[in-house]
Amino acid sequence: MSTTPEDRLTPEQLRTLFLFESLSIEQIHWLAERGRVERRDAGEVVYREGEPATCFFVLLRGAISLHRVLHGDDVEVNRTDQRGVYSGATRAYLGDRVEQSYPHTMRAVSDAEFFVLPADEFAYAVRTWFPMALHLLEGLFFGTRAANAIVNERERLLALASLSAGLTHELNNPAAAALRATAGLRERVTGMRHKLAMIADGRLDGAALHKLVGLQDDAVRHAAAGVDLTAMETADEEDTVSDWLEERGIARAWDLAPSLVAAGIGVPWLTEAASTVGDEYFEGAVRWITYTIDTELMMGEIDDSVERISELVGAARQYSQLDRTPLQIVDVHALIDATLTMLQAKIPQGVRVVREYDKSLPSIPAYGAELNQVWTNLIVNALDAMPDGGTLTVRTWREDARLMVEIADTGVGIAKDIRPRIFEPFFTTKQVGEGTGLGLDISYRIVVNKHHGDLRVTSEPGDTRFTVCLPIEQDAANSEPSGDTEAETGTRTETEAGTGTASAETDSEARTGAAGGVSPAAGG
Repeated sequence: MSTTPEDRLTPEQLRTLFLFESLSIEQIHWLAERGRVERRDAGEVVYREGEPATCFFVLLRGAISLHRVLHGDDVEVNRTDQRGVYSGATRAYLGDRVEQSYPHTMRAVSDAEFFVLPADEFAYAVRTWFPMALHLLEGLFFGTRAANAIVNERERLLALASLSAGLTHELNNPAAAALRATAGLRERVTGMRHKLAMIADGRLDGAALHKLVGLQDDAVRHAAAGVDLTAMETADEEDTVSDWLEERGIARAWDLAPSLVAAGIGVPWLTEAASTVGDEYFEGAVRWITYTIDTELMMGEIDDSVERISELVGAARQYSQLDRTPLQIVDVHALIDATLTMLQAKIPQGVRVVREYDKSLPSIPAYGAELNQVWTNLIVNALDAMPDGGTLTVRTWREDARLMVEIADTGVGIAKDIRPRIFEPFFTTKQVGEGTGLGLDISYRIVVNKHHGDLRVTSEPGDTRFTVCLPIEQDAANSEPSGDTEAETGTRTETEAGTGTASAETDSEARTGAAGGVSPAAGG
């Protein structure tokens, strides 16, 4: 860097810059006295991302480029040689209400020359000379940030309500099954008590009782093993058993047959049982065995229902991460599975879910609950794109030092004319009132700003893929993002047919597509 304090621009020279062309004579002279000319050689860094924003730069000659560091890669987000474009401490007028740091790195592409104004002088000029504009800018900046916070919270509440409804639906099924099984079990236990009374009366001798207990144990083993019959095979077997029992004078045989068949007990077993206990005790033995089988089956149903409830509660805990520290070492597959479980009620019957996991992937440092919000947004969008059914595929793999998660659907795809806008806040293709347009914006912030990763999309009819890239190394994810989340910048990359194009954005309130004002649209 070559800086000569005596190098100044004259008021007339300053007037040639579009940024200052409408200022008064006094204002132009004020700038000429306080600003200086600085030169940078080709390839030299003018300022670096994350450093305190101490100066406001206006390009006088040469070419510059802006860069962001994205999961260890240096990404160029803008390049220009237009005289008069500006960058640097563009938010100095907001004072300590926002973090004053450079949002990107500026490099001189060729030998370049700048008019440089200290940040505090630039802030004074804006606040003093343009009080009405200052109020408008502050209102826009903080008002939009407050609105974003409110709508973001609303988006989270809506997502929570949807997930709560889905979880309630999922919990209701096993809970209702357990209640039904408990009621049936109570009836069967009552029947067994009556049979015990018969035994207590001495109407069944010890030898017959011993045989009956042996049959009971054998029936329990059959019930535990279960059977694998089709619906047609089951109906045929029930008819056969029912007819056989009726031929031997067993009342309500049609009521006993389903339980016996469910336990794998057919005519051969019943024939052997009849010869074992004799005709005198056979009907009582069959009913006793049926009560035993029903009891075992119902206890198994209760056990399955309680286990399912326990799994759902575990998935909810894993999804919410309420019992964990914010930053932790997480298994991405466990997070995705928990999210799919929570969203089970939202997955239509016509949608097939395919998991293609690389089980060799390591756990990574991440904010688990927030990553679950990313999976939720991407999966719900994929399901919305397949109203008539399709395939939802979740893939994971490793690419160098990054863990990759791809969520793909076979839906209608994203039209090319709206694809560049899908990450903009409040942009949605849904009907008014059906979406806030913040799902992808929030997902982007979580992945890029908080985890220092990347979020990409490719789309064509029948094949839309959102790819989340997360750093595996601890150092990349262990640092909190600096500055206001609402004002951070980053690259949102769209890849088509293997060709990547990057576009950058300024503060989230502006979303103009030009970083730091270095373009005619944002800088003048």
